[in-house]
Amino acid sequence: MSKEQVSIDDIIERYPGKPESLIFLLQDIQSAYNYVSPTAMNLVCDHVGIPLTQAYAVATFYKSFSLEPKGEHEIRVCLGTACHLKGGERIAEGLERDLDVERGRTTKDQKFTLETVNCLGACAMAPVVMIDEDYIGGATQGSVRKYLKKFQ
Repeated sequence: MSKEQVSIDDIIERYPGKPESLIFLLQDIQSAYNYVSPTAMNLVCDHVGIPLTQAYAVATFYKSFSLEPKGEHEIRVCLGTACHLKGGERIAEGLERDLDVERGRTTKDQKFTLETVNCLGACAMAPVVMIDEDYIGGATQGSVRKYLKKFQ
């Protein structure tokens, strides 16, 4: 199902109104909308019967949850030791310029979210950039630009 076809209410109805359902609900909402909005958080809390502060504590603890809208495509630039030494920082700076977006933010057109991470688990391919689920090993500013052209 696409994001437009699934309402928050539809997601909530799939789970019992118990505190144990919180993480499952947040995961499904994150999957459907790429983030958990304040409205969704309130609806989930009402459904499972927990305070809003408790739900926010869970959502901010787990890195997989975002409380801000994410772009259609997520770009992660590795800045771990191997990637940093082989140019990861230059790639991140280039993406900030090319996409006119700061790290940790989403482009104005909601197309891309740019993040830097400490490790993508592919040190032998350094520097590494991950776009959605695809890894670009031995990345350069040029190879990343070329990859992104298919989305623009």
